[in-house]
Amino acid sequence: MSADGGELERTLGFVEAMTLGGGTMIGAGIFILPGIAAESAGPASAISYAIAGFVALLAALSLSELATGMPIAGGSYHYVNRALGGLFGAVVGWGMWTGLMFASAFYMIGFGQYLVEPIPFLDGRGFVVGLGLVGLVLLLGVNYYGTEESSAFQNVTIGTETAIILVFVAVGLFFIDTGNLEPFAPFGAGGIVATTGIVFISFLGFEIIATVAGEIKNPSRIIPLSMILSVVLVTILYVLVMLVSTGVIPFESLGDSPIPVSDVAIVYLGPAGVVAIVFAAIIAAISSSNSSILAASRVIYAMGRDGVVTDWFNVSHPRYYTPHRAIAATGGVTALLILVGLEVETIIALLAEAASFSFLVAYSLVHVSLVVFRRADPDGYDPSFALPRPLYPAVPILGVVLSLVVVSQMATVVVVIGSAIVGFGVLWYAAYTRGRVVSEGLLREAIRGEPTEPFRVVVPVANPATQHGLLRLAAASATANADRGTPELVAVNVTPVAHPSPLQNLEADRADHQRDLLENAHDIAAGMNVTLRTRAVVAPDVGEALLEVLEEEAADEVILGWDGTLEHDGHVFGSAVDTVVREARCDVSLVDLRDETVGTPVALVAPGPNGPVVAHQAVEFAAVDGTVPTLLNVQSSGAGSDSDAETRGRAVVTDAAEAAGLDPDEYDTQVVVADDVGQAVVEATGEYDTVCVGLSGRPEGSRIPFGTVTERVVGDVLGNVALIRGS
Repeated sequence: MSADGGELERTLGFVEAMTLGGGTMIGAGIFILPGIAAESAGPASAISYAIAGFVALLAALSLSELATGMPIAGGSYHYVNRALGGLFGAVVGWGMWTGLMFASAFYMIGFGQYLVEPIPFLDGRGFVVGLGLVGLVLLLGVNYYGTEESSAFQNVTIGTETAIILVFVAVGLFFIDTGNLEPFAPFGAGGIVATTGIVFISFLGFEIIATVAGEIKNPSRIIPLSMILSVVLVTILYVLVMLVSTGVIPFESLGDSPIPVSDVAIVYLGPAGVVAIVFAAIIAAISSSNSSILAASRVIYAMGRDGVVTDWFNVSHPRYYTPHRAIAATGGVTALLILVGLEVETIIALLAEAASFSFLVAYSLVHVSLVVFRRADPDGYDPSFALPRPLYPAVPILGVVLSLVVVSQMATVVVVIGSAIVGFGVLWYAAYTRGRVVSEGLLREAIRGEPTEPFRVVVPVANPATQHGLLRLAAASATANADRGTPELVAVNVTPVAHPSPLQNLEADRADHQRDLLENAHDIAAGMNVTLRTRAVVAPDVGEALLEVLEEEAADEVILGWDGTLEHDGHVFGSAVDTVVREARCDVSLVDLRDETVGTPVALVAPGPNGPVVAHQAVEFAAVDGTVPTLLNVQSSGAGSDSDAETRGRAVVTDAAEAAGLDPDEYDTQVVVADDVGQAVVEATGEYDTVCVGLSGRPEGSRIPFGTVTERVVGDVLGNVALIRGS
């Protein structure tokens, strides 16, 4: 819950979740589709509903695991976007948003029709559309004011509607003429499967529970329970409605009726029953439309959050905590669709049916996403509801197969419309989303198989001029340590903001700069064929934010850029860098990149804990250009002979190399004996492209110690300088 508008309030309990899911499923479909289904499959249309319900149940099972692992707004769109990346996210997002608006417009025109039909003086298409628009405005107001209020409204409507349907079924069972059920499947198995594609639109409602997951209380328990239970109960209800309908009236007569359920009700419930059914149909249209508006607004809200569309949509109302901009946009487009129905009603109905195409495509990708999440096992994904074996992987595999089978049985025109929506999503990704969305999917990690322990190098990036060089060094370090874990880079950019808040948007130029840096990091990593993740952070203190990232990532090493200056503004290297060097619990390399060429590094090796780290780091950096580094030791000629000093120097190098686990052929040795050690170090290291020097050790106080030799190297050497501090 947030009062800042960046998150949605968790106000939906079990009853509200059940009515949201069931309210959409027990909607217009139960009053209109039975006639069409009976005409296509006869009494066996009950089996078609059972098959459609089973396909929906498979999707509900996969969605339940994903929703409890990521209980935030967006539903299938969010899971697909997170698992498979922006392209599939755009396809599913646009498909869901348009599909739900098509369905909502269809329901509201149905609402107008049911009101106009029994009142003679309210005749004509204008009244139908006008009443549909009035109903839409009322629903938008309810949704704008608050999810809790819209859910309470949904509870009342769905409760009344369900009670009427239950009476219809309970009484109707005693009026079934078994003779009407013969032949049970007059069009054979082909008719049953084909009808499954027609009636699947009746089962869109359970998805809405996942879509509003960010507003559900106790999501780990309520989400799977309400999704699975609503699908099972509604499937049973649909099957019973079809058995009663085709058992009371011959299926041929039922297929010819535009109001099939009313025609059945009048047989055994009389005029009062018909009035009740018409009333239920009206509130069913309202509840279905309400659920669709609620879910559609959350989809576009989540797309704004992920950068698939403008983040203007990803703002919630400061007082009502509802996504008011997303609701307004959804309502505006839905109103236009209702107006289209003023002249071409059949198009609206067709688009509503095409919505089920979009959702079946989305469900197929949801099943794939579940497999991707299981294999990639990303940080933070810990669902409280997980499919046990053998349900996993049987559920996602069977779900993909059956979803595609249902799609294949849809009418050609529906497939064409649905494919056009998919094509729009692809074009939108290519024209708008690509290049704006920094995060990528988990598919690559999933293909690699079971995750292994990574060797993770974190690289803070802030300067476009140096990030390429830093990432090259990081890639070399990570690859050189492949025996310790899978090489992995994490590029992080921290934007300092005094008081970060979900309501506070970064200035456009700062946000663009951050996005450009991280996108460029991806391009660089792709060119080096190394795995890279990016993190964009907004925080008041850059140094503390970097430390937090290092802890969260369990970093093995951090490579920071530095401008080569010392002792300014009361800090040794700068405020943020000092914090990291002083407190990071991993190896730290502080690099002043003066030239892109790493060339042949030299490591200044001295006795002490940093000697092996410096030697090893030089070997890692040498891998950038395929050279062999030199391990350098400088001895004072003050005591003993030069030969003794050189022997001591070689011993220091050998000890450090052995401690670093280096083989003799991985490095060259150089020992210099001189009276002025500092001058000798500068002269010797000046012959190399990159100099690696150890810091004096991990400081105990706030001051970072570094020796005079290090200071001379930093000040006098012309090549790159890397200051190394072991963990």
